[in-house]
Amino acid sequence: MRIVALETATGATSVALGDGSTVVASAARADRRGHVAFLVPALEFCFSQAGWRPQEIDVVAVDIGPGLFGGIRAGLATAQALAGAVGVPLVPVCSLDAVAFAAATGHRRVWSVVDLRRGEVAVAPYRPVPGGVMRDGPAELVTADAFRGLLESDPSQKLVVGDWGVLPEGMLLGIHGVRTGGPRHPAADAVMEVARGLAERGAFPHPDEVRPFYMREPDVRINWSNFRQEGPWPS
Repeated sequence: MRIVALETATGATSVALGDGSTVVASAARADRRGHVAFLVPALEFCFSQAGWRPQEIDVVAVDIGPGLFGGIRAGLATAQALAGAVGVPLVPVCSLDAVAFAAATGHRRVWSVVDLRRGEVAVAPYRPVPGGVMRDGPAELVTADAFRGLLESDPSQKLVVGDWGVLPEGMLLGIHGVRTGGPRHPAADAVMEVARGLAERGAFPHPDEVRPFYMREPDVRINWSNFRQEGPWPS
C-alpha cells in the first residue's frame, strides 16, 4: 500500500511517502507559518526521490488536528486536492494519536499533549498494545492546572509526550509515576503508520466527513454583520 502522509498541524511540518511500513521519501521543516510554501515543493521532492507518480498512490493521509488553525487548513486542503485529483481515499489522523503512536514506551500509559495556545493544551491518554498504542480516554482541551489534575488522578505509571515543554516550569514535579519523553511533535511518518492501520481495516470516511479537528473556535473570526448581503453583482 502506497501512502502519502502530510503533517501540518504544528510548527514541525513534514511530508512522507511510504510503501507498506517503509518510508521511501520524506521532507521536514520547522516553521509555524510556512506550511503552504513548504507543502507543494516538499511533495514534488518526495515523489522525485521515490520515483513515484501521483497516479501510483493508494491512500492520502493527513493530520486534521488539533493544532495550528492555519496549518491544519493548509494540510487538509492539499490532501483533499491530491486525493481528489488521483481518485484515492483520504484518511484523517488526529495529531494526538500520531504523537502517542511514536512514543517510546512498553508499559507506561501515554499522555499525548498538543499546544493550542491561549494557555490551553489538547490531551488524550493511551495504553500500550502490541505494535503501538490505543486511545483509552477522550481528547480534552484543558489548562495546565486541569491537566495536572488529570495526571494526579491517574494511578498508573505515565509517560507525557508532545508539547509538554509549554507547561509551566515544575508543573509535573511531585506527580506519582510521571516521566516525560518524545516525540515533541507529530510527524508525517507517524501519520502514515496510523493511517495504514486504519486503511487496512477499511476505515475510509466519506470525503465530506473529513473535517478539521480544532477543539475550539478560531483565534480570529469574521464579523459577518459588518458585511452587506448582496447578490453576485452590485445594483
